Amino acid sequence: MRAIKLNIFCFCCIILLFSCKSDKDGDKKVFNINLDQNLTSLDPAFARNQNAVWMINQIFNGLVQVDKDLNTIPCIAKTWQISNDGLTYTFNLRNDVFFQDDPLFKNGKGRKVVADDFAYSFYRLIDPKVASSGGWIFSDKVKDRSSFTALNDTTFQITLVKPFPAFMNLLTAQYCSVVPKEVVEHYGKDFRNHPVGTGPFKFKYWKEDEVLVLLKNENYFEKDSSGNRMPFLDAVKVTFINDKQSAFMNFLKKDLDFFYSVDGSYRDDILTKSGQMTSKYKGEFQLIKGAYLCTEYVGILVDPDKDIVKNSPLRFKKVRQAINYAIDRKKLIKYLRNSIGTPATSGFIPKGMPGFDSTKVKGYDYNPALAAKLLAEAGFANGKRMPEIKLSTSTTYKDLIEFIQGELGNIGIRAKVDVSPSASLRDLMSKNEVGFFRGSWIADYPDGENYLSVFYSKNKVPFGPNYTGYFNKEFDKLFEQSYYENDPKKRFELYHKMDNMVLENASVVPILYDQSVVMLQNNISGYVINPLSLMILKGVKKK
Repeated sequence: MRAIKLNIFCFCCIILLFSCKSDKDGDKKVFNINLDQNLTSLDPAFARNQNAVWMINQIFNGLVQVDKDLNTIPCIAKTWQISNDGLTYTFNLRNDVFFQDDPLFKNGKGRKVVADDFAYSFYRLIDPKVASSGGWIFSDKVKDRSSFTALNDTTFQITLVKPFPAFMNLLTAQYCSVVPKEVVEHYGKDFRNHPVGTGPFKFKYWKEDEVLVLLKNENYFEKDSSGNRMPFLDAVKVTFINDKQSAFMNFLKKDLDFFYSVDGSYRDDILTKSGQMTSKYKGEFQLIKGAYLCTEYVGILVDPDKDIVKNSPLRFKKVRQAINYAIDRKKLIKYLRNSIGTPATSGFIPKGMPGFDSTKVKGYDYNPALAAKLLAEAGFANGKRMPEIKLSTSTTYKDLIEFIQGELGNIGIRAKVDVSPSASLRDLMSKNEVGFFRGSWIADYPDGENYLSVFYSKNKVPFGPNYTGYFNKEFDKLFEQSYYENDPKKRFELYHKMDNMVLENASVVPILYDQSVVMLQNNISGYVINPLSLMILKGVKKK
């Protein structure tokens, strides 16, 4: 009973401390945000969705991190060396990084991070007992536990079984955060709601579906470019209102300092069709847009061994190319998304990705005349003798797919829109049981390999994400060759060749490269958006 009373008392104190006006009274700088879905976990081993990644990034650090331009830069690792054969990575660690205070440490004070902590944290991702959703980070790249070695307290080494040039980029993922063994093993699965890391903010309180509170880590090791110790905020308070309209109203009332994404229900209220802030809100708050590494596309199953392909008109490449030319992407983005996004006319790898080059990768512009010509050459002039095709989507993207349905109808292709729950559609895609479908691919790490792997033959379903059944020996050869190319410029050239091959085959119809949209109150500064849409709060200031 005493414990229950104590918990209630702590909760009341937190609510009093972090009520929306308390930051003024106590001169505390509290950053208020809302997440529309509850967190699944605060354990880095389960950083599998955006909300979890955002919060984990505040509490934890890894060896390296990304800057706003997606360059891999030092974090706990000061420097590193890569062997000539691309198999051995040696990291030289900082000697001034400490885990946040916790009763499990001696005298309750956080201890220093050492190389053994990284060896433990990284093996944990592939430990079958943990069953981490981040196992793919290392599972096909290392042999076993012995691949992670602490040469001494400040020297950590990873040995790969084969080269992987994007490996440093991969290590920026939040899965690769360092955790303290004694705390993790004490709490077991409950580490998800008792996280202890090294990050700019430390965990204070989490009542699931209601509120999360993080406090400033007074012992954080990073400084800004002027030598000022970060973070600058005293706390982060997170609410979990799942109704986006209600949450947006809270932002307008200034109860929230941050709001992410412009939902369809209020998009026209905020943005004109050309993507500018409406006069109604000019000066009321900040609105920032930037590239987001997400390609929205329509996929077409092309595996000739599948029954749904054998008699489908989509088995003909010219039909698939006609579909690509038939869609006015600029019109779609302007009228359905208020100009949020960029027409995907330069490949599957999105704008904002290092190495992206619209002059080297040529996709499909809107050209209905050429679409009609290709359709006729395939034997279906004006769509005659062409059976109706089924175009599958989830409810969220029904309007986008109905727009595409109309565009196809303009050249004579009859398409029926089939709407399914997201989970059901993903299940069908993962079994190659849907022939024509809406999809999206969001980058896990900032390297084009992440996108091209979708078309690699060895990633066929159900073991990988080759949802279109695209199999090409020449593509596979180039893909494997890229693993041995350490020169980024030469590797990007290989990526361009592969992306062009995928476009020519037309098993995908890239629709748009997405954009992040962030809204901030006018008294907030220092929030920098990046193409991974990663929330970084350590440099944020609130007046």
